[in-house]
Amino acid sequence: MTVSAARSAALSAFDLATAQDVFALRRIGQSAAEALGMDRQDQVRIATALSELGRDRLGCDGLTVAFTLPPGPEPVLAVVFEWDSGTKAAPDLEPAARLLNRVRHETGGAYETGAAHETGAAHETGAAHGSGDARERIVAEHPLPAAWSDTPAARLGVREALRRHAPMTLADDLRAQTRDLIATLEETRAQREELRRLNDELEETNRGVLALYTELSQELEETNSGVVALHTELEEKSNRLRETSEAKTRFWTNISHELRTPVNAVVALSRLLLAAGSAPLTEEQRRQVSLIDASGQTLFALVNDLLDMARAEAGQLEIAAAPVDLRALVGQLGAVMRSTGMPEGVALLTPEPGTLPVTVTDEALLTRILRNLLSNALKFTEKGEVRLEFAVDPEAAGQWMTFTVTDTGVGIPESELARVFEEFYQVRGPLQRAHRGTGLGLPYARALTELLGGTLRLSSTPGVGTRVEVRLPHRPGPRPATPPAPPAPEADA
Repeated sequence: MTVSAARSAALSAFDLATAQDVFALRRIGQSAAEALGMDRQDQVRIATALSELGRDRLGCDGLTVAFTLPPGPEPVLAVVFEWDSGTKAAPDLEPAARLLNRVRHETGGAYETGAAHETGAAHETGAAHGSGDARERIVAEHPLPAAWSDTPAARLGVREALRRHAPMTLADDLRAQTRDLIATLEETRAQREELRRLNDELEETNRGVLALYTELSQELEETNSGVVALHTELEEKSNRLRETSEAKTRFWTNISHELRTPVNAVVALSRLLLAAGSAPLTEEQRRQVSLIDASGQTLFALVNDLLDMARAEAGQLEIAAAPVDLRALVGQLGAVMRSTGMPEGVALLTPEPGTLPVTVTDEALLTRILRNLLSNALKFTEKGEVRLEFAVDPEAAGQWMTFTVTDTGVGIPESELARVFEEFYQVRGPLQRAHRGTGLGLPYARALTELLGGTLRLSSTPGVGTRVEVRLPHRPGPRPATPPAPPAPEADA
């Protein structure tokens, strides 16, 4: 083989004139692919494709082959076969096209990296070899490995690989092809064994996954059965609790109505006996009648609390929203609480009347909430003060108002805070024994607060005091033209 001056700019260029040249081309192509870092399969592909193209074009006038690394966005090895036009029929590119990435046939002009006549259109382009074009060419391209680095040293290594092959005979070429075939078969067998091993592992994994899926399905089915059974049990318990609650409400309502009449009679008769115009009583009789009157009033308050709680739980308390002047409400409430007996050394402080607006709410329910909270605070405060404060929430654009009741009483231990809203529950302590109650004040106040669309929160520190915050919706209303008359005290019925 001799170097073609026309292709001297390539990595290497050769004349292709004899069968020995084709044999050498196969080995040169394989060496070039190896020097470029391609794997064994790509080396065999390139060597076989170049051998097929060389045999197909052998006999063409001026046939040369050149190896190049053309510039472009995708690094490729390009092998260019060139010959004089009109010396042989159009080339058969199909065998090489099945082995390489791109193979195209071009006619006329110089070779350019970007010229693109793909395999399917190659024969149309090269059909007119006698149209006056001086040269024809086949360009075979295959991508380079990602690890290839195009440096002068790397290109020099490829050139050396292209030049170190001596001419080969047919027998040498056949032996080389046989060695390549054996190596390819060995590699194929190794790949087949690896594929068989991977298939065995995959089958084993699939069996494990299937077993796990079956186990999980059974567990899920058992869990679903348990959930259904638990749901059924919970529904039954919920129905029983609802029936129990309804029965309790009916009992409270009935017993409260039944007790009100005799209790009213006891309280009324004891007050008649203690009245100034009644027959004189001895000191012992007056003391005993006073005990009867106090016990009757306690029992009467208990009956009223039970009846109110029954109505609230049964949803029979209806909200009668109307404009309420909080000045009158708080003023009357303070007067009533002070007149019913304040503990010595305890002051009841209420907001300044000028700071209280008119709001649209249920006056009776709001009065009951504040009365219960103030009464509870006064009951468990031995010294200091009980303070009622009012504020409109500025962060809520004035749509919420807050009543806060604070005291300096005995406070509630943290362990008891979660239970003070349970019905009939009372915190244990010396003041609780001295002031026995129903344990319904806080639950009743919270139930009414929620009925009005608000929330009730309580915090307390033993020995420091308790703070109860009632947050309710605030809808400002018009203030009456004349000061309201103090409303009559709320009836007990």
